[in-house]
Amino acid sequence: MIRIETERLILRNFCENDTQGLYELLANPRVNCYESEKVESMEEAYKEVLKKSKIDDGTELAVILSDTKEFIGTVFSLKEEPDTYSVCWNFLERFGKKGYAFEASSAYIDYLFYEKNARRIYAYVEDYNFNSQKLCEKLGMRKEGLFKEFISFVNNSDGTPKYENTYQYAVLRHERTSQKN
Repeated sequence: MIRIETERLILRNFCENDTQGLYELLANPRVNCYESEKVESMEEAYKEVLKKSKIDDGTELAVILSDTKEFIGTVFSLKEEPDTYSVCWNFLERFGKKGYAFEASSAYIDYLFYEKNARRIYAYVEDYNFNSQKLCEKLGMRKEGLFKEFISFVNNSDGTPKYENTYQYAVLRHERTSQKN
């Protein structure tokens, strides 16, 4: 079991209590990159929670408010190289503008650097997702580049792929360490 505690949050493995929150998060994705995870019912959300609850390597964690134990979002990562991780976050809109995404993502990045021995962590962010761009910068990540028409998650009305411009942000462990000192 993974459990990371911050001042106001708990990052932990998924459990059945997260079903309602995960349904709310995935029923209407706010950015296209989560469209493939869309669920249509509470039953589908429950199945996703069961699947996610079996992941015990820290690659996908539920984010919970410490005081109310309410599900507010997720943080997750993909290991790209032995020491390189791609990170993602997805939070319920009603918990926005309270610093929770920063608090959770910062703790998760520290976990990847100092517990999983990551050397480099990066994130892809759509060019229209200003909140995630600001979050990356607040997390000390640098903008490394813009990939034009990089990837498609949805189709245009005529059925052709809708390609999105995507920024890549990254931070190295030694950069993160020096930022914290």
